[in-house]
Amino acid sequence: MKKLLLVIPFAFLACNAPKAMIELDIPYQANQAELTHTLKYLTSDELEGRDSGSKGIEMAANYLEGVLKESNIKPYFSSYKDTLTTFKDGIAYNVVGFIEGNDPVLKNEIVIFGAHYDHIGRVKNAVDGDDIANGANDNAAGTTILSEVAKYIAHKKNNKRSALIVFFSAEEKGLLGAYHLADKMEKNNPNFYAMLNFEMLGVPMNKDFKTYLTGYKRSNMAEKINAYTNQNFVGYLPMETQYRLFMASDNFPFFLKYNFPAHSISSFDFENYKFYHHPKDEFEKMDTTFMTKIVNDITPAIDAMLNSETKEIKLN
Repeated sequence: MKKLLLVIPFAFLACNAPKAMIELDIPYQANQAELTHTLKYLTSDELEGRDSGSKGIEMAANYLEGVLKESNIKPYFSSYKDTLTTFKDGIAYNVVGFIEGNDPVLKNEIVIFGAHYDHIGRVKNAVDGDDIANGANDNAAGTTILSEVAKYIAHKKNNKRSALIVFFSAEEKGLLGAYHLADKMEKNNPNFYAMLNFEMLGVPMNKDFKTYLTGYKRSNMAEKINAYTNQNFVGYLPMETQYRLFMASDNFPFFLKYNFPAHSISSFDFENYKFYHHPKDEFEKMDTTFMTKIVNDITPAIDAMLNSETKEIKLN
């Protein structure tokens, strides 16, 4: 009877209290089951390695368009699929969504979050009878993480700056999707603040930092991400300089054309994964617990990029 008497006043207060008073401020957490579902689909044999211009990559584009629609993220252009003018071997699309900022001034600044969703398709030399290079780490992993980042921004609905969500195609053909979009956006005279491109994030490194940035020394982005996340989240990998990885992914065409902080973030360190462009780069080898933690750990940095009052991330 005492328990009942305690519950009734609380229920009465809850019914009459302002909504803001009774809502719990529970931090957003990426859903590992949803992340796993996306990764498993993108790496399925049905998509035949997501080669640009293929039926398989069009299926992947349809899936990613659905992710944006379900999160009520609007297309940046007239449709989500933006046909590449740079790709001549069939039809290929970038899938582009836009989350407008809510600040009357800062919404004119754009933060790009990107990942390439294409891979190399079928290979000439089969391995154990398998000729499909499913591209799990490269780059279904980065694509999947970007899909969760997009969901997070759309769920939070507090971004002062605008967020451009781009699933790039034809990266494996020479960054063709990124070159196309960088050129196409020039007519809008865009005010880009920063770009974070997700690349090969399916397995952890054995280091005292979780990820690295390509072009680490070109800006203070790594330093700021570590401050925003309150951990040693991004480190410097000398091999990224040796192999000129800054120029090897979709961040580079935007840096080249607009000269702003544009980097790729990765956890592939040349030692932790041996199946680059290989039929054994498959779903089963991905660490979805690690990937989910990457999403959850980086969300404070996403918030800061979209909401800082000034441009804190700058070129060195």
